[in-house]
Amino acid sequence: MADITLPGASRTSAQRPLLVWPLVYGLVAMAVIALLNIPAMSDYVGTDNDDVMRLVQVRDLLAGQSWFDVTQYRLGLDGGTLMHWSRLIDLPIAFLIRLFAQILPMDQAEALALLVWPLFLVLPLMGAIAVAARRIGDEVTLHIALLLTAVFVITSNRFLPGSIDHHNVQLVLVATMAAGLLDPARGAASHALAGVAAALAIAIGAETTPLVATVCATVGILWGIEGAPYAKAARSFSLALVISLSAMFFSTVPPVHYAMVTCDSLSVGFYAVVGIGTASLFIATQLPGMHDIRYRIAAIGGTGVLVALGTVSIAPQCLQNPLNELDPLLHSLWLAGVIEAQSFLDQLAKEPAAFGGFYAVSFFAMGVCSFRIFNGDRVRAHAIMLGLIAVSFLIALIQVRGAIFANLLTIPPLALLIGQLRFKARQEPAQLGAGLLFALAAFLSVPSAWSLFGVLFVEGTAGVMNRMKGLSETSAAQAESKPACDTPAGFAALNRLPDGVVVATADLGPEILRFTRHRALAGPYHRNEGGMLTELHVGLAKPDEASAFLRGSGATILVFCPELFQTKNIAATKADGLYAGMLKGEVPPYLRPVALDGPSGMQIYRVELP
Repeated sequence: MADITLPGASRTSAQRPLLVWPLVYGLVAMAVIALLNIPAMSDYVGTDNDDVMRLVQVRDLLAGQSWFDVTQYRLGLDGGTLMHWSRLIDLPIAFLIRLFAQILPMDQAEALALLVWPLFLVLPLMGAIAVAARRIGDEVTLHIALLLTAVFVITSNRFLPGSIDHHNVQLVLVATMAAGLLDPARGAASHALAGVAAALAIAIGAETTPLVATVCATVGILWGIEGAPYAKAARSFSLALVISLSAMFFSTVPPVHYAMVTCDSLSVGFYAVVGIGTASLFIATQLPGMHDIRYRIAAIGGTGVLVALGTVSIAPQCLQNPLNELDPLLHSLWLAGVIEAQSFLDQLAKEPAAFGGFYAVSFFAMGVCSFRIFNGDRVRAHAIMLGLIAVSFLIALIQVRGAIFANLLTIPPLALLIGQLRFKARQEPAQLGAGLLFALAAFLSVPSAWSLFGVLFVEGTAGVMNRMKGLSETSAAQAESKPACDTPAGFAALNRLPDGVVVATADLGPEILRFTRHRALAGPYHRNEGGMLTELHVGLAKPDEASAFLRGSGATILVFCPELFQTKNIAATKADGLYAGMLKGEVPPYLRPVALDGPSGMQIYRVELP
């Protein structure tokens, strides 16, 4: 497509939208999210297990657990489980809870903090996308990008009230990095901010590490191609990244773990490799003779070799997925059921209706960026976005969790396309095709539209109606038809029992930690491998053999939920196992039932071994 230039504006009017419009769109999106979700909420914590577990970790911090100690002592086998989550996310949530607790009871302070935090993050996300859109296009691009971002945050589950896991912060950081790289002025401040965002992304979670590596490689490649005009930006990025990551390493990693290499959290492995890369690039930009592109390319190649050698020598285990080392039993009975860890083939086989929502928009955006590059239209900006989207797309093919980052990154280039098609349609109102092309591009740019179309295509109108009906059902109505396993009555009865060790399926672990004083043997976290394996062996073993696992783990309570997928999956795997028998009403004599005062799908048993 030929480049279409819209009427420009003065510098003052061009800067004002970057301050005003993200706030306007952000506040509207926040209001819509609140209105759509708060009236139907039965709990102030998000529906994801990670939201619940994050609250448990924040509570421990507020209760006096060391800033450097992220061990969850009530999860897993005796001694607890060392979690891989960063205190950098705990800090603002804990601050809000402590702040609101000055005027509210603690439970209300928690509820308000968990409402404010995810909604607040909409604003910096809007700001970063606005900057990226304005740098790739014009003010029309900015408005369309903000509208697409509003739809994105409203239809995703990362910014809902109670969503306090770290993925929403990661989305903000990814958008910030993209905006920094798109700066046409090659500004030092923009790239320094991108470097800080990259450091935060590494410190907060390993999910975005490949994307951060792509950002670093992009900075190096841009310097290799552009030379002196980009040298200051490259140095600013490198310096900001290494200084920020140093601050985060020494402020969050306990000294006793300085030499420990972990691949799912900030450790000396990531720190050393980043240090090698940033130092090499910083030095290379100041070497004599770098006006020659051949020397710059050689320097970038040398930096890549040093980073590769550093990775292989310091953290070779991090070249593979940390989940690959899990016990095969956990792969089949736990990880295979974790939606965000599934590949695109798993997603296509299990829920084809949602496939387009995860992959179609990013595939479309890669095609658009490639076409732009081929036609010489804003080559630099589209090449940057193509690289970022492509890496996120490849990650999503392996694990579907990467799709949300890819979908977010599509917004700036697709907003530019939609804006130009809109301009063309308005210039030629008699051309029906131009209007249809504009409408089609707008539709193809919205992941939720693909999801809706996918349900309609795969399941028909009945599928759409059934899903809408499911969304409109209240929790009370659902509980009346069939009490859920996580109703208050079950946890109240559980909490009345003496403090002990609870055997329950992994998905119940975080809730048990939140509502009771007990230690939960299983929780859906790969570092709790021993606890999860023990719970699986309890459920798979014959009743007389299961007692040995119960005794070995020190279990005092068993919680059984017949309706949970994990329970049914374990029971189906071993027909003569404990869980299979309990589904048929066959309860061994060493399990003594506990009465519940109210409706609940939870069955509680005291473990009284002979």
